[in-house]
Amino acid sequence: MNEEKKSLNFIEQIIEEDLSNNYKKEDLKFRFPPEPNGYLHIGHASSICLNFRLGERYNAPVNLRFDDTNPAKEEQEYVDAIKKDIEWLGFKWAEECYASDYFQQLYDWAVEMIKNGDAYVDSQTSEEIAEQKGTPTQPGQASPFRNRSVEENLDLFEKMKNGETPEKGDVLRAKISMGAGNMLMRDPVMYRCLHKSHHRTGDNWKIYPMYDWAHGESDFIEHVSHSFCTLEFLPHRELYNWFIKKVSKPGEFEPKQREFARRNLSHTIVSKRKLLQLVEKGFVDSWDDPRMPTISGLRRRGYTAESIRKFADSIGVGKRENLIDVSHLEFCAREDLNKIAPRVMGVLDPVKLVITNYPEGEEEWLDAENNPEDETAGSRKVPFSRELYIEKEDFKESANRKFFRLTLGKEVRLKNAYIIKGEDVVKDTEGNITEIHCTYDLKSKSGSGTEESLRKVKGTLHWVSVKHAIEAEIRLYDRLFTEEMPDGIKDRDYLDFVNPESLKIVTGYLEPGLKDAKEQDKVQFQRIGYFCVDRDSTAARPIFNRTVSLRDSWAKIKN
Repeated sequence: MNEEKKSLNFIEQIIEEDLSNNYKKEDLKFRFPPEPNGYLHIGHASSICLNFRLGERYNAPVNLRFDDTNPAKEEQEYVDAIKKDIEWLGFKWAEECYASDYFQQLYDWAVEMIKNGDAYVDSQTSEEIAEQKGTPTQPGQASPFRNRSVEENLDLFEKMKNGETPEKGDVLRAKISMGAGNMLMRDPVMYRCLHKSHHRTGDNWKIYPMYDWAHGESDFIEHVSHSFCTLEFLPHRELYNWFIKKVSKPGEFEPKQREFARRNLSHTIVSKRKLLQLVEKGFVDSWDDPRMPTISGLRRRGYTAESIRKFADSIGVGKRENLIDVSHLEFCAREDLNKIAPRVMGVLDPVKLVITNYPEGEEEWLDAENNPEDETAGSRKVPFSRELYIEKEDFKESANRKFFRLTLGKEVRLKNAYIIKGEDVVKDTEGNITEIHCTYDLKSKSGSGTEESLRKVKGTLHWVSVKHAIEAEIRLYDRLFTEEMPDGIKDRDYLDFVNPESLKIVTGYLEPGLKDAKEQDKVQFQRIGYFCVDRDSTAARPIFNRTVSLRDSWAKIKN
């Protein structure tokens, strides 16, 4: 038991301590509370995994609650995308809730607070209110409207609710203390006037609750036991508790807010506002562009749910913010794809290879293993013929001893096929190689068991038959930003660091079995990387996205 406790993270330790004191296991309830103002990103994936993993560990319900209190930025599209992402990650929520479900209850509680002298309507501008807040070392100044009568406050609040007050007009503030050390306790705003149509409540409301007022009360209504937030909400905990005390009765179960540190990811940003700018300014095509750090973008790029869960679990939770290198996320993708992705051959920068002693017009179908990591994956047939495509970089007319690919006068093996020897080249008028001529050893066929087939050569090349190859659009995705912390460099805009090489589109030639590949099918192009079929792909125009290369190419750049 001691060994198990040592392995607990500090969040689990909090829960265990509560269970050893006054909590019962049946009291436990968690929630994941996204605001539907954008698509979820890799940072949210960590929070999703944290809360739902806790639900699994303690056999406790986890609610999905949308904090939909700002209709100016929230849309049903985002609600649908968030639900899809969580389901794709493999988690199920107990109840689907919305802060908007509680608008009437929140309003009724606010009215009671006015009656009890705990809230008042302030008619100042937002600039005046901000100016009176004071500083961390200087107390704030009381609003001239702080001591309005209960009757006047009720009347003004009713007018706010009915839409008689203009936008950016009156606000409802909690009456706490303008001298509080925690500036969030200096009469925070609870409601503002906003005459926008809500994606669920339509035009029923003209006032909307602020996050600090709605969030804790929503937890209270849903009987959430532990409300886990990121570290920037630590100063909000005092206000969270104050609001709940105002609406709860003695002895009622009260939620507990606790905070954990963000895990930031290098070479990207995870601000939904800035991600939206990338879309609106055309740096990417959409929220699910495969260069985006959104869960939907990662999914479209070919990341598996398992790899993202593994990433979230491996970085854990902590009390200090730190920067996780994106190469760790890429490693998790490679590790999972290596197990499940069938091996296929594709040539992305082709040059024609002609086997001069192979009979013209003849072809044969060779056996190729689908996945050496999976014994159950079986094998497939690959067509072989006189004319093939190989990668341009796999041939040099003359090369030193460290070049283990094809050159004139030396032998290499064609994967699953024969040993060949470079003999000659054909060039165009500008000196570019258009064809490589070689000969093959008829008795060296892979798997034939002949003495010639067992002969050791230093290089093995992938290839496709020209006659049988299918042409495909290959989208070579790379990191979206060149800088490790694009939004953390003083006096520079994060958009200055958008990687101009984040997408290259080439025409590739693939083995014919891929003509039936479907959206999200994942493969390894041997010796190149992991790819998946894009949603834009059609039978007439197949499209493959590169998920990750076989190795971390950025490690070379850093070194």
